[in-house]
Amino acid sequence: MDIQLANRFFVVCGAGSGFGKAIALRLVSEGAHVLAIARGAESLRQLQSVVPDAIEALAGDLTDISFHEQIVHALNGRVPDGLVVNAGGPPAKSFIETHIRDWDEAYKNLVRWKIALVKQILPGMQQRSYGRILFIESMSVKQPVENLVLSNSLRLAVVGMAKTLSLEVGSQGITVNVMAPGYHDTPAMGRLFAKKSEQKGISLKEARLVFEKELLTGHMGDPSEFAMLAAWLLSSTSGYINGQTFSVDGGLIRFVFG
Repeated sequence: MDIQLANRFFVVCGAGSGFGKAIALRLVSEGAHVLAIARGAESLRQLQSVVPDAIEALAGDLTDISFHEQIVHALNGRVPDGLVVNAGGPPAKSFIETHIRDWDEAYKNLVRWKIALVKQILPGMQQRSYGRILFIESMSVKQPVENLVLSNSLRLAVVGMAKTLSLEVGSQGITVNVMAPGYHDTPAMGRLFAKKSEQKGISLKEARLVFEKELLTGHMGDPSEFAMLAAWLLSSTSGYINGQTFSVDGGLIRFVFG
């Protein structure tokens, strides 16, 4: 099925690994061009080497607002057709284990930079009357995840902001949606495996099995499959989908409207 991504241009954050990498690769496989952003220069070089003509790489810390000027410079006046707002999560901690500084840092890492980046990109989309903004968050916005109190709390702020923004710009040809992944085979799961291993006194392999047993599928999700839905939400064929949060969780969320 042609979802009309050929010759489109996207900015993909957190593209060095996990969901961001998978989404970038899916987009270029559909004929799109991608500006891939991540902290790790080496991981970006490896990604770029796969399709050098279709992927530009920019290494830097997205949570550092001053770095966003480098993104604007890399765009060089181009307005992306879509923006994937994505980065790593906070450390695995219970509420009792956190300190106020953890909450301040989590706000910086989970919320603040996303608002700042969207404010940089959105005016161009508004001027062109077209755009796709996609936030990659977590199933924790629908069902709390044990030992992830920072994610459980502050990612909800992003969803509230995204929904509000979708109402403000939906009439301008711009959609704003959220994907809420459950347990996928990505490096981000490592912090949960480590925490479970520490708490239960079991190996990391055994900790992984604990998580897999919760899933109806019996196995972790595949980021490449996740990226297929992301690619469609970023395409012009998804224009009637706006302000939604999509669970991609292997049936882990058991609520009717999960």
